[in-house]
Amino acid sequence: MVVSDARPEAETRPARSDPAAGSAATAPAPSEPPLTVIEPQTGWALPDLSELWRYRELLFFLALRDIKVRYKQTVLGLGWAVAQPLATMAVFALFLGKMAGASAGVEHYPVFVFAGMVAWTFFGNTVTTAAGSVVANERLVTKIYFPRLIIPLSTVGVGLFDLVIASALLAAMAGAVGIVPGWSVLLLPLVVGSLAVAAAGVGVLLSALIVSQRDFKYVLTFGVQLWMFATPSVYLPTDAIGPTAQTYLPLNPAYGLVLAFRQAALGGAFDWYAFGVSSAVGLLLAVAGLMYFRRVERGFADAI
Repeated sequence: MVVSDARPEAETRPARSDPAAGSAATAPAPSEPPLTVIEPQTGWALPDLSELWRYRELLFFLALRDIKVRYKQTVLGLGWAVAQPLATMAVFALFLGKMAGASAGVEHYPVFVFAGMVAWTFFGNTVTTAAGSVVANERLVTKIYFPRLIIPLSTVGVGLFDLVIASALLAAMAGAVGIVPGWSVLLLPLVVGSLAVAAAGVGVLLSALIVSQRDFKYVLTFGVQLWMFATPSVYLPTDAIGPTAQTYLPLNPAYGLVLAFRQAALGGAFDWYAFGVSSAVGLLLAVAGLMYFRRVERGFADAI
């Protein structure tokens, strides 16, 4: 077997026949296992989705492993899934809502902010964990072959698990203050799917960049925090944002998707423009991240 660190060309060659077998017509030659050749692929292209599907069980078990590790030996356990958005909600409600007056005209501002933080926490945590996942799984990458893309993609499962728990608390808070979602709640799966695509795409791109240049890891630490403040839909109503900003802010994929999540979960007019532009930008980022990851993944074992 010839093995190199790259995606396999689906090529299985029959085993070579033993020359001595021809002379031994009466005694069958012992069968040999098929020869599988793994060769690197070059150029820019999207990953082989059929290969990812063949490794879907590994994707599931990596996501399950990350979920167990995340809450293992913790006092709060699943409470950590809501601790971050709750703490941030309290800070925003106190300093922005009360002291800066950002809550003017917003009914139930804490619930308003918590809905935005639930979506942002999923997005930000998925980007952060996916970005560092390949380096964190160094031993796995350097020992066996499997589609490396599975590693950052598995982190989406952890984010979705936290999102479900936080959404349950959001539903309880909304019900406690009398907020009833409208028909737009049916759009939640589409919005969450768009959030996952955008976050995974950015995370995949950063994971490949961090393998070759570790400076991106330190930029990521404060970059995600800055990104949250550059996404005013998390903590400000759209009325507080000027029309020019509302036109260009959806180019930030988190802006329109966080806004869409809140409008779908709590009701209100759905901003299709912001959702459409942010979803398109998120999809483009995902395509770019997947293509770059595929192009450089064959060198991960050497660079890591």
